[in-house]
Amino acid sequence: MNDSRPDPDDLLAQIRQDEARAARGKLRIYFGASAGVGKTYAMLRAAVELHAKGVDVLAGVVETHGRKETAAQMGVLEVLPAKKINYQERILSEFDLDGALHRRPNLILVDELAHSNVAGSRHPKRWQDVDELLDAGINVYTTLNVQHLDSLNDVVGGIAGIRVHETLPDTFFDQADEVVFVDTPADELIARLNAGKIYIPDQAKRASQNFFRKGNLIALRELALRRAADRVGEDVQAYRMRHAINQVWKTEATLLCCIGPEDDSDYIVRSAARLAQQMATTWHAVYVETPALQRRSNEQRERILQTVRLAHELGAKTAVLSSQHIPQALADYASQCNLSKILIGRPERRRSWLGRGLGQKIAAIAPDLDVIELGRAQNVPARTAQKTLNQNTDYPLARYAWAAAICAATTLLTLPLRSALDQANIVMLFLLAVLGVAIRYGRGPAMMAAVLNVAAFDLFYVPPLMSFTVSDVQYLLTFGVMLAVGIIVGQLAAGLRFQVRIARHREARSQALFEVARDLSSVLVIEQLVEVAEQAIAREFRAHAHIFVLGMDDMLQMPRSGTNVASLDIGAAHWALENNEAAGLGTDTLPGSLWLYLPLKAPARARGVLAICPTQPRLLLVPEQREQLETFAVLTAIALERLHYVYVAQHTTLKMKSEQLRNSLLSALSHDLRTPLTALYGMSQMLESSSRDLPADTKEVIQSIGRSARRLNAMVDNILDMARLQSGTVQLNRQWRPFEEVVGSALRSMETALSNHIIITDLPPELPLIHIDATLIERVLCNLFENAVKYTPAGSTVTITATVREQQFLVTVSDNGPGLLPGREEFLFQKFFRGQQESTTPGVGLGLAICRAIIEAHGGNVWAEPLASSSLTPPSDSPNIIKKHNGAKFCFSIPLGTPPTMPDRPEA
Repeated sequence: MNDSRPDPDDLLAQIRQDEARAARGKLRIYFGASAGVGKTYAMLRAAVELHAKGVDVLAGVVETHGRKETAAQMGVLEVLPAKKINYQERILSEFDLDGALHRRPNLILVDELAHSNVAGSRHPKRWQDVDELLDAGINVYTTLNVQHLDSLNDVVGGIAGIRVHETLPDTFFDQADEVVFVDTPADELIARLNAGKIYIPDQAKRASQNFFRKGNLIALRELALRRAADRVGEDVQAYRMRHAINQVWKTEATLLCCIGPEDDSDYIVRSAARLAQQMATTWHAVYVETPALQRRSNEQRERILQTVRLAHELGAKTAVLSSQHIPQALADYASQCNLSKILIGRPERRRSWLGRGLGQKIAAIAPDLDVIELGRAQNVPARTAQKTLNQNTDYPLARYAWAAAICAATTLLTLPLRSALDQANIVMLFLLAVLGVAIRYGRGPAMMAAVLNVAAFDLFYVPPLMSFTVSDVQYLLTFGVMLAVGIIVGQLAAGLRFQVRIARHREARSQALFEVARDLSSVLVIEQLVEVAEQAIAREFRAHAHIFVLGMDDMLQMPRSGTNVASLDIGAAHWALENNEAAGLGTDTLPGSLWLYLPLKAPARARGVLAICPTQPRLLLVPEQREQLETFAVLTAIALERLHYVYVAQHTTLKMKSEQLRNSLLSALSHDLRTPLTALYGMSQMLESSSRDLPADTKEVIQSIGRSARRLNAMVDNILDMARLQSGTVQLNRQWRPFEEVVGSALRSMETALSNHIIITDLPPELPLIHIDATLIERVLCNLFENAVKYTPAGSTVTITATVREQQFLVTVSDNGPGLLPGREEFLFQKFFRGQQESTTPGVGLGLAICRAIIEAHGGNVWAEPLASSSLTPPSDSPNIIKKHNGAKFCFSIPLGTPPTMPDRPEA
């Protein structure tokens, strides 16, 4: 009998979910295939109607794109002022989340859900702003195009040839309370585009040549319709579950494929996959395991599980059900998942009315389901599996021997009581023995015990005794009832025993997951975490397990030494990590391997690879076991990611504190050094000016003191400048300047230092004005010149060039000196880092760091590259030509911007 009552646990979970949703705002998404279909217009019309009914509506951000019909809808709505954000010397408008939370309307309109916020906003994406509004209990209306869904991004890119970078997770879309599909046919949309109702003429022309082609619009419309239909299907399923509706609603032609024990199950699965593909629908594949099927040989069970795995690979949602009644289990599963069509294999021959086939039984239980019978595969012998079952079924004789012994013991124990007990009580004792045999040894021994007990009762308790002759015909009814009750009780007890075993297995799996989650959540060291995870997986799956952890250098670390470590394949582990797919045992990649390699998928990224070598490989083919293993892997990955971020947070905090301490120390020292250095520098100049009559060696000492004082003063200036730049107190005095003047000023200030080098300037006369702080950019050039002088011998060539490339003003300072150490170009711009750590060249390694800070303050970039010697050739008459050096090139770029318009000169 099918119990149609809802599950109490499901009801309790639904109540909790409804309570959480009641405290959260409602989200309605106006969903369409492309821009211009009327999503914003439809949203505004609905908002205006609610406003007319007295609902507090606020237009948070509405993008009209210059469309008059859309802008006209906003006349009666209150508009939230935009938030102004300074980004790269430009003032940009953005949605004011704090203002919306403070205003707290009943309904707010937030257009373009997938929009990326300007840097400096609280959240990087607008959908995260909407999520915070919903958490605050504010209802939100928003709009979205199908190309912005993350799962369809690649599909849309392949159709339109344009990759959309603004996306949002499908999970957020699926959480919406309502999805309103706004549709416009492709021809009408193109007509609106040509009429200027979507974009301004220039944008419309480009759009019609690229994204707004008719083929693209038709394909996007189909994608949007399918995604909207999927969403509606999820709503229907949620409604059926919430109201405990067991009847199948045929809203979608979904398939349920029944996998049986026969040899043609692979044929049925492949046929179901082809049929689902033709119908463009989802499909499920289930295998119902009864107690009788559990007693099959290991080879047959493994073949069945291989079929289940084949269905999973072909795209089905697979499940293994445990039940004594196959038709009822299939009907319940179809009702639960709202599957309208059940696909089964045709039996070998039609059953008579006394023995109905599986399809007839399903039709009798669920007459609303469509049952489809497939013809049998021609190359598969009929009922081979059943013959194999009959030939290979080998029940242990010990169980039957024990059953017979229990029957004999019951007879011997009741014989002395024959005169004291009524026959009905003796029958109860015999039935009790049958029940005990069924619980202990299963269905077969219980049926044999029922027959033996009936025979013993007839032989020892029914006159004439010691004979199977029955004097009273009424005893035949007693025998029949006794035999029937014994068999029925044995069946029920055996079924209960089967269900108890299944429940114990599930409880053991749940307990194992609980213990692993508890242990992994308490460890604080990666080595301990790996050890706990390996031991738990090895214990649960009776296997050897090892974990490759992803190090901070994004390389897999070999597991610690142990059993079978030598047989691990690091190449297979790398493949599993890079492709984010399982490899090895039971997969299509390296199926002959003894190990299964599973990527440890964490929410952010894969954190390693789990390698497992089971002693019984067939265990990993059971869907429940494989799901259990993947759950173990996910728990391990999440624990690894937690420790990774703990390490990153600790390391970052330590670096911040160290940097803060170092900056404070250097700032204090530099301030304290400034006064004695100034005095020392002044006295050295006085000594130099009055050293005319002193000996030559004394003059050299005085000049050396002056050079050292100047060098120390420059170092202190660099330290102070670095501290000011990092503190953010430096305000740029940006003006439009010709770059030639800045270069000339830098060369004049470095004239003494550059006196032993050849300077080449390559500045085209058509260079535009640039918007810079001339003093700071001059400092950048001086530092680059000084860096070139320090690390190149006398006679080397230093070249400065300037060009305009892609709206960027690009400056390059290059030399033909020893060059850069490969792979360490980026380190040169770190504070206190020097290209040659053991070099005797004076300096503290702050010059290039100051350059980066100044250029980034201008919104630009700075970098270093090696330079081939052939690209930099000094004049042929230079006295000291440096040959066979790679050279170095330091570049920085600054955004061009739009220079001011110069006034026309008055005519003479």
